[in-house]
Amino acid sequence: MSYSITRYHDISAGHRVAGHENKCADLHGHNYRFHFTCTADTLDVLGRVVDFSVVKSTLCQWLEGNWDHKFLLWEEDPLWTSGEMFNSYSSSFGIVTVPFNPTAENMAQYLVDHIGPQLLGGTGVTLVKVVVDETRKCSATYEKGEAR
Repeated sequence: MSYSITRYHDISAGHRVAGHENKCADLHGHNYRFHFTCTADTLDVLGRVVDFSVVKSTLCQWLEGNWDHKFLLWEEDPLWTSGEMFNSYSSSFGIVTVPFNPTAENMAQYLVDHIGPQLLGGTGVTLVKVVVDETRKCSATYEKGEAR
């Protein structure tokens, strides 16, 4: 049995989905909400998975420093690889290249599989699920599952 907590954090960011069949192939942005679910096998001495401030100071702060008010662009996006996005000036324009096409699903998976272990390693707490709300009506979820 394990215990879990969830905390959310809001950011604003732009992206485009390379190869999308409709308007999401265009440059656009969202007011995202990220829901982080963390688990632990045991509770700490106070009876918590972890203090919510730890999630804030690690995962939420990572979002603030890396994706908030940035433009997420897949490092293999033709706009990037062709040089059309002024890649020599990318940091001046807030362009952040990511190793995935920046769909909500891929963003959630990247946070669970890469950022969570990096930031929470050694704490006894594991980031197991991220829900990304792209709009109030649309969200995507990635949850680390058991090996099948």
